[in-house]
Amino acid sequence: MDALKWRKSSYSSFGDGDSCVEIADCHSQVAIRDSKLPAHGTLTFPMGAFTRFVEGLKSPTAHLR
Repeated sequence: MDALKWRKSSYSSFGDGDSCVEIADCHSQVAIRDSKLPAHGTLTFPMGAFTRFVEGLKSPTAHLR
């Protein structure tokens, strides 16, 4: 998974900029890893599931779920 193009949120530059998760597009899946410990493995999710997860976080009622 090192050949992937990893990116992290622009918000991670505030405070401790190394404490963030990174994501990479794997065509039909999204890979996620800890930016501080990238060698400790990744989690992968189907693109649709990850998209729904992010949309849910943006929802004004996300904290009620």
